[in-house]
Amino acid sequence: MIETLPNYVNQQWVYPTASEKIDVLNPTTDEVISQIPASSFTDVDSTVQAAQKALQEWRETPATDRIQYLFRLKQLLEENLDSLAQTITIECGKTLAESKGELRRAIENVEVACGIPMLMQGYNSEDIAKGIDETMIRQPVGVCAAITPFNFPAMIVFWFLPYAIACGNTIIVKPSEKVPNTMQQIFQLLHQVGLPKGVVNLLHGNAEVAEALIDHPQVKAISFVGSTPVAKQVYARATANGKRAQCQGGAKNPIIIMPDADLGMTSQITADSAFGCAGQRCLAASIAVTVGEAKSPFTDAIAEQASTRVVGNGLDQSVEMGPVITAESKNRIENQIQLGLENGAEVLVDGRQPKIERFEKGYFIRPTILEKVSPDSDIAHTEIFGPVLSMIHVETIEDAIELVNSSRFGNMACLFTSSGAAARQFRYQAHVGNIGINLGVAAPMAFFPFSGWGDSFFGDMHGQGRDAVEFFTQKKVVVERWFTNWSRKF
Repeated sequence: MIETLPNYVNQQWVYPTASEKIDVLNPTTDEVISQIPASSFTDVDSTVQAAQKALQEWRETPATDRIQYLFRLKQLLEENLDSLAQTITIECGKTLAESKGELRRAIENVEVACGIPMLMQGYNSEDIAKGIDETMIRQPVGVCAAITPFNFPAMIVFWFLPYAIACGNTIIVKPSEKVPNTMQQIFQLLHQVGLPKGVVNLLHGNAEVAEALIDHPQVKAISFVGSTPVAKQVYARATANGKRAQCQGGAKNPIIIMPDADLGMTSQITADSAFGCAGQRCLAASIAVTVGEAKSPFTDAIAEQASTRVVGNGLDQSVEMGPVITAESKNRIENQIQLGLENGAEVLVDGRQPKIERFEKGYFIRPTILEKVSPDSDIAHTEIFGPVLSMIHVETIEDAIELVNSSRFGNMACLFTSSGAAARQFRYQAHVGNIGINLGVAAPMAFFPFSGWGDSFFGDMHGQGRDAVEFFTQKKVVVERWFTNWSRKF
C-alpha cells in the first residue's frame, strides 16, 4: 500500500481536508513510492495561525535556550545520516555519496545557527548627545515560509530553517512535491527534538500552496529557490504584498580553462561539476570555455571523462551519476540538445536515450558534450539543468571574462590556471556572486552567504551565515534619555 504523507502542524501530524493526492515517483524505476495531499487554502491558513500563535512565546525564549533545540537536532541528523541519504537517493536519484555530502552541508548550517547568541547581537553608542544613549537591537520578523526545490531535498531547507527559528521566528516549510519524503523524515526528527508547538511546520502540496503562503498576510518573509522565471514571480508577488523575500533563481555557470591549467585535475573536476547530481544543481558547470592552446588537450580529456562515467542506480556504490528527476525533465533536456544541434553545435559525446540495464524505465541521460557552440546561440544562454556541457573557445582571458559578463545569470564562474595574476584578474572582473579558482563547484561554506548576481538572485540578503541572520531579523534603534538629579546638571 502506498503511504500518504501528512502535514506537520502544531507538533501534530495532520491530514489535509482535500481528497486530491499527488504521486511521488522514484526517478530510477518510475515507480510510485508515496503520495502527498494537495493541501488547500484552509490547510495553509490553519498552519499559519498555528505559527502565529506560537510566535510570541518563542520570541521571548532566550536565544541561548532556543539553540539547545538545534544542538539536539544536529545530533539526530548525525545519527540518521545514512538513512536520510538513502531516502534522498531513492526520491531524487543522486548517488549516495552526493546525498551524504548534501546532508553534511545541511548539518553545517545547523552548527552555524547555534552561534546566534553572538550573531544576533546589536550594537550601541553611549552619549550620542549629553545624557542620551543609542542602541540597535535585532528582533524576529515573524512567521516565515521556505519554498524549496527538488534538487537538494535536505540542504536547501537548512539555508533557512535553523537561522529562522534561532532568531526567534516560526517557520513553515513547503518542500517540492517531487521529493517530500526527505523532509518528512527530517520533521520526524524535529518532532523528537521537542520544539514548542507551532515553531516548525510542514505543508505538502503543489504551486497553489506556495502561492497561498506568499499571499497570506501573516507570513512576513519568503525564502525561495527554483528557476529564474518562477523566482522572479515569487519575488514580485511577495514584495508586492509587503514581505521580505530572498529568491534564488537559475544559472548558466561557465568554467574557464587556461593553457597553464593542470589538465588531469581540471578535466576530472569539470566532469564532476557538470555531471554530478546529473547536472541538476544551480552550481553545475554548464559551459567549458577553453582559452588559446587549452582547446585540443582539454577537449580530449573531458570527452574521456564523460564517456566513461558510470550511470545507474544511485544506491549502487559504483555508480557515479543517477537519473534526472522526471520523464518531463528527460524529454526537455533531450529537446534542448537537439535545438543546440540545429543551431550549429556538434555532438562530441551523445548521452541521449541510453539503455541502463534493469532500469529501462528510469529517467536517464548519460553525460553529453556539445562542441562548437556559438556564444550567441540559445543553448549558450539557456539553463538546461541536466548533464550537458557546452564547449566554447576563445583566444584570451579577456575574451573569456567578457563572455562570463555577457550572461544574464551571475551565480558562479570558475577559472582553472596556475597563474596568480590571471586568478586575481578573473575574480576581480567577473560579474558573478560565487567565484571558483581551480574549483568546479564554488559552494560557500555555511558561514558565508550563498551569493548570486543578476537573474540568479532576487533580493538583498542571501541564504546562510550572517546574511541569514540579517534576513530573519529586523533592526530596531532605541534612542533614550533618563532624567535624574545627576543628569539635570547638564
